[in-house]
Amino acid sequence: MLIPIIARHIEAATGTPLRTPRQRSAGGGCINSALVLEDDARRYFVKTNRASLVAMFAAEAAGLDEIRNTGTVRFGWGRENTIGSTPQINTPSDDWIEFWRERRLGKQLELAAHSGYCGRLQRQGERLLGKFAGLFAGYRPLPSLLHGDLWSGNYAADAEGNPVIYDPAPYYGDREADLAMTELFGGFGRAFYNAYQQAWPLDDGYRTRKTLYNLYHILNHLNLFGGGYLGQAESMIDSLLAEIG
Repeated sequence: MLIPIIARHIEAATGTPLRTPRQRSAGGGCINSALVLEDDARRYFVKTNRASLVAMFAAEAAGLDEIRNTGTVRFGWGRENTIGSTPQINTPSDDWIEFWRERRLGKQLELAAHSGYCGRLQRQGERLLGKFAGLFAGYRPLPSLLHGDLWSGNYAADAEGNPVIYDPAPYYGDREADLAMTELFGGFGRAFYNAYQQAWPLDDGYRTRKTLYNLYHILNHLNLFGGGYLGQAESMIDSLLAEIG
């Protein structure tokens, strides 16, 4: 059985045995299987997937370490990782606009073309790639360590009310990219945004750029889950092109 094997690894990593461990399923994302493994004294969240995807988990663990221990900043990161199960290219660049064009939107549009989403999506997407630098007039983002997949399903609180985040796809980038995704699937609540605005006010251009940043995730959902996201992606591109003029 898988559970005794996982329990032995937890014991080896923590130095504390799990006594008569119990398991129950846990809700979450669509990529991995999730469960809770617990005894009367402690509880662990466990994700599992095929052995062939071990590199995805290794990159995620490294990302959690990076979030804990911030270091020298550039745009990008020192290793590739995944967004969902899609490879995410993090080759560093000194130019954020180039990074977002080549390693984020451009890559997702390329994957969409390979999946058969051609025609209008690609035509308008190419137009956007050539013009979206206009959304950054007067704005130069500082590199910030991003969670990378910060939607409402990837945060929680422990029993003491302390915030907990998980399932990162980290890299160094514009802080607006993380804030944008918090608004994409349900939002984090008004108190969160008010507190953020007080601590580090957002540039006025964020209201438009958040659509640019969330387009990356909608294109990724198109590539992972199918054509139900095509209309939303095209609408977002049209809105951005109309804004740029």
